Amino acid sequence: MRIASIDIFRALTMVLMIWVNDFWTLTDIPKWLQHANASEDYMGFSDIIFPLFLFIVGLSIPYAIENRLAKKESKSLIAKHILIRSLSLLLIGVFMVNYENAHHESILIGKYFWGLLMAFAILLIWMNWKKSPIQKKWHIYFQALGFIILVFLAVIYNGGSQGESWMKTHWWGILGLIGWAYLLNGLVYLYSKRNITTMVILLGIFNVLSVLNQTDKLIFENDIITLFSTLYTGTIPAFTTAGIVATLVFKKLSGTNVKWCYICLTGLGVLHIVFGMITRPYWGISKIQGTPSWLTICTGIGFLMFTMLYYITDVKKQTSWAKIIAPAGTATLTCYMIPYLIYPIYVITNIKFPGILNSSIIGLFMSFVFSLLVVVFTGWLEQKKYKLKL
Repeated sequence: MRIASIDIFRALTMVLMIWVNDFWTLTDIPKWLQHANASEDYMGFSDIIFPLFLFIVGLSIPYAIENRLAKKESKSLIAKHILIRSLSLLLIGVFMVNYENAHHESILIGKYFWGLLMAFAILLIWMNWKKSPIQKKWHIYFQALGFIILVFLAVIYNGGSQGESWMKTHWWGILGLIGWAYLLNGLVYLYSKRNITTMVILLGIFNVLSVLNQTDKLIFENDIITLFSTLYTGTIPAFTTAGIVATLVFKKLSGTNVKWCYICLTGLGVLHIVFGMITRPYWGISKIQGTPSWLTICTGIGFLMFTMLYYITDVKKQTSWAKIIAPAGTATLTCYMIPYLIYPIYVITNIKFPGILNSSIIGLFMSFVFSLLVVVFTGWLEQKKYKLKL
């Protein structure tokens, strides 16, 4: 069973993610659209997008797992799928975050050609070749070439001007953080017999960890690996847990009492936002610091957005407005990867556009057009049966 609102929510979030990720090419754009700095008690529009995507990952987990169970797959096989998918996200995330930190002059082929090859290798490895028009005998060779390229890129990588810095996890990257959140929540949901009480308790634990982290009770020293700094604060996986809770509430009530379904989901959204606003004086709102106020406000927005989109798209059947962005919801990874091919080419070729196209309102409009073009191109690739799949 596919819920139109989840696909459209995912598509809308991906379009906005590509848009805000393009802000680095612009000048003179409003502060409220940008990411807040680490020291600011502030949340810009850009700071909301990634939490919403994590929330959507949670919305999808119950349906994905139940579909596999309906096909008589064993729990161990599903757990294996979750593990492989998560490790794939972590691997891609590590390469992407190291691309951001690469030192152009110290890499044999330069930072931008390195990034272009990285994106190309990811396409080769994770393309769903089975459903592509390419003959089956070539699939293994394409994937093997992709892995060879990644190994080559890892060998020549340099993140420092003096050759002292090799690849590091840093903050795992966007896809890496999604991988950790998906791994933990997917396994807990699978082995808790899809129990809503368990997921509510898990959400509470993550929120408590987020609060404790802000009171300096869980601050570890540098000898603890980055993995724990990602998970022990609770903030990142909490968004995904909240998405699972939203789906379970929806599944429990939508079939028997739609009115109470709307009331519960809206109430959860409002309560989270109110909690975040009330506690703001204690911790501030900060994405970089991962404060509880940022966590709960963005989570509340997730609950409200899902409720609104469900009413519009699944109840009222108003989906035509979202047709143009639909590929971003069904071929999301493909859509996310395309800019990683475009940006290096943009820098390498030294393409220059008139300044007016990269500034202020016109620049924002052009960036949004770029985001839509990426989605349209993704849709064309999907029609040709070229789509990434983890």
